[in-house]
Amino acid sequence: MQNHENNEKDYENPLGQTDETEEEELLTPEEEAAARTRSAAKEIFEWVELFAYSVTIVIILFTFLCRIAVVSGPSMEKTLFDKEVLLVSDLFYEPKQGDVIVFQSNTILDNEAIVKRVIATEGQTVDIDFENWIVYVDGKALEEPYINFEAGRYMNGSDYTYPLTVEEGKIFVMGDNRNHSTDSRDDRIGMVDTRYVLGRVLVRILPIGTFGLID
Repeated sequence: MQNHENNEKDYENPLGQTDETEEEELLTPEEEAAARTRSAAKEIFEWVELFAYSVTIVIILFTFLCRIAVVSGPSMEKTLFDKEVLLVSDLFYEPKQGDVIVFQSNTILDNEAIVKRVIATEGQTVDIDFENWIVYVDGKALEEPYINFEAGRYMNGSDYTYPLTVEEGKIFVMGDNRNHSTDSRDDRIGMVDTRYVLGRVLVRILPIGTFGLID
């Protein structure tokens, strides 16, 4: 008779294991609260870890690939406007004619970032028809639909005599708002040493409503 009872017990729990459901039901309220606290703490830690990774990636990107620049003044209207925020990249960058770039000048604006458009690169010859607002590079008139043309007025003059050949390692830059721009026509900036170029403007990121690529 005793053997029969033992067999029934073995049948009910042949491995002698405790039912997980029964074990969970045995948790006291304090233990349940502690378990929930551990779960919440783990989730918070995972979010903090993800945020830290994201910040690290952003820092790496902005250190080695991109940087932020802010437009100062009206010299690039109507392409760019004062206080707009730009994303700039210098990754494997070599200035090319037509690019909108950011550079620093050690002769003006206390090394503040300056935004202009590349008109010519080293070895190219620049000539300017100030009366008709036409810029020539190597004898060819540039098509410049982006400039802020002022009908009935001459384009602002220059401290230099033209034609002018761009020196080695330098570029000739101008603002799109030709009569409201201090650029390579002015001897305070002159031809820009490419070593001072911070990069090409890729995207306007602020204001949000004007977000887009820059040509």
